[in-house]
Amino acid sequence: MPSIRKNERFGTVMDLASRNVITIPPTSTIMTSMKTMVKYSFRRVPVADAGTKRLEGIVTSMDILNFLGGGEKHRLVREKYHGNLIAAINEEVREIMEKRVFTVDQTSSWEDAVELMLKNKVGGAPIVDDEDVVVGIITERDIMIFLAQNARYDGRVKDFMTTGVITADPEMSIEDCIKLMVGKKFRRLPVVKDDILLGLLTSSSLVHYFSGEAFKKMITGNAEDVLTQPITTILNNEKILKYREPLVVRPEDSIFDVVRKMIDKNQASALVVKDTLEGIITERDLMKFLSSMK
Repeated sequence: MPSIRKNERFGTVMDLASRNVITIPPTSTIMTSMKTMVKYSFRRVPVADAGTKRLEGIVTSMDILNFLGGGEKHRLVREKYHGNLIAAINEEVREIMEKRVFTVDQTSSWEDAVELMLKNKVGGAPIVDDEDVVVGIITERDIMIFLAQNARYDGRVKDFMTTGVITADPEMSIEDCIKLMVGKKFRRLPVVKDDILLGLLTSSSLVHYFSGEAFKKMITGNAEDVLTQPITTILNNEKILKYREPLVVRPEDSIFDVVRKMIDKNQASALVVKDTLEGIITERDLMKFLSSMK
């Protein structure tokens, strides 16, 4: 049975959090938010007043996918800009950011932060003071590092992985892929052909692609120029090569070793393969485990 011994010397959530928080003002463009995510390898960026640093919202990679064509936020492109993605990408980020933000008080415990993130199914939460000024951010990655450095646990990958993974065919269009990810609230989608794993498409890889390479392929500025392309356009792109080779583990592998590999390789998930794809294990799966041992 899996087991864990928590280190009690940690106090508040700030002991685990990132304190040097990158924020953007609500008047930043959507493109600026995308480039910020790519530059710092973030999946979320708090949106705060430029002067006071008070939190006003948050924009995530999933918000970007929603805007690009996956959901209701794409109406901004379709209705206001008549499908011209190049023009729409320069709209202010306040138009697509989430204004309801799940935050953590700076005096809260790290257990409180884990509970909030799991309950609301978010991968990270800004940390604020009494005046809603952003003083830090806590993410699944921070919890993962804590878990690896300050716990004793055992078990096998098969004890933690999610099975019944939805996959994409390599000829699926980028638009259909985005719609699937937004509709199912998936941040990652394995690409499989004839039971052979070809790669992993993530919300981060899509943001990376659309922040640069996609616009080189546009002739008219119409979103269809890139949205109708197959997802192999991204998987085969040498400039985002790091997204082509997912971390692959086996069901019988030690969960301790897998956590170490995920941290060392800066991966948020691992695909579980025996003869075929059997499951996926993510930072959130490991957070659930941590929470269940409280």
